[in-house]
Amino acid sequence: MRAADFARLSLGALVHHRMRSFLTGLGITVGISAVILLTSIGEGVQRFVLEEFTQFGTNLIGVVPGKTSTTGVSGAVISNVRPLSIDDSESLLALPKVLASVPVIQGNAQVESEKKQRRTTIYGVGSSAPAVWQFNTASGRFLPDDDPHAARSFVVLGSKVRSELFGGSNPLGKRVRVGGFRFRVIGVMESKGQILGFDLDDAVYIPAAKAMELFNRESLMEIDVLYKADATGEEVADDIRELLISRHGSEDFSITTQEQMMDVLGGVLDKLTIAIGGLGGISLLVGGVGILTIMTITVRDRTGEIGLLRALGATSRQILILFLGEAIVLSALGGGIGLLIGWGGSQLLHFFVPALPVHTSWPYVFSAELLAAVIGLAAGVIPARHAASLHPIEALRAE
Repeated sequence: MRAADFARLSLGALVHHRMRSFLTGLGITVGISAVILLTSIGEGVQRFVLEEFTQFGTNLIGVVPGKTSTTGVSGAVISNVRPLSIDDSESLLALPKVLASVPVIQGNAQVESEKKQRRTTIYGVGSSAPAVWQFNTASGRFLPDDDPHAARSFVVLGSKVRSELFGGSNPLGKRVRVGGFRFRVIGVMESKGQILGFDLDDAVYIPAAKAMELFNRESLMEIDVLYKADATGEEVADDIRELLISRHGSEDFSITTQEQMMDVLGGVLDKLTIAIGGLGGISLLVGGVGILTIMTITVRDRTGEIGLLRALGATSRQILILFLGEAIVLSALGGGIGLLIGWGGSQLLHFFVPALPVHTSWPYVFSAELLAAVIGLAAGVIPARHAASLHPIEALRAE
């Protein structure tokens, strides 16, 4: 039997039984649509979170007090013998691969200006915070490079705090009270928005030493280190570890590189995307069962046709290929339509809900279409083998 005859017989059977073909492919269409739509949402969420996470930059290392890998204590809880100090942060600048380091203290306190007041997040940092965290001042300047132990009482306002305390007036040079301490406003930050739930606009920035005094802390909560682009996080982390051990006498701190954080976060998000895609895959399996059921009915209805083909010289192998071909064509067509519906649905969803990040990953698209063809092949094997095993005379007698 020629290839043209195969194609004519397969397509002719599908066109002749349009309703049956439609119902057979519908399960695959729904399954593929679900896979594409759900994985597009999962991939979009993954990209959104990673973009948010890297807004601080990619050449960053965080140092927190306490050996969290052995004690399991959060870096925000001071449990080590020797706390992280501002001098520790300053000492890291001597490392050849380190560009800047920022001591970090975080808390919440009342901020007052004339008759207005509100509670907000207070960040005690150093002068290098804009370079390390990749944000800039909109007016004025950031905290100056003072002696870290005797820093002047300056404060820089986040854009939201500035608008709520001062409205449209210029806050530069004005006095504000932060937790009862008086500070002079020397700058206002550009709007940065929220990053992983932290609103950097709804915050004020004061020298780290002042924040330690304000919150009665003996230790920094964290030291953020910016290193050179030509260095690797691991080698810089080793240098930091060696230096701090020499200062502390033991490794009573924890170091986390940006690569480690990205690997952990990426791994979690990858599993989330796969799990979401798996939900759509269940629909594909249901579609495969539908193909199996309807193809079995098709073989029973076309028993006479099979007998006639066998009587005309068609071999069992040719009958097998004929019915397998029909199953694959049905699943492939259903999959193709499902791809269009799934992609179009994801775009419409993003159009009507712009806040929902959506991104269609082409590897998932090709994998889903290939999976649809494989499911069609697998579901068509049993009916096709049954059709190929029919005896010509018995098949003709059934007609």
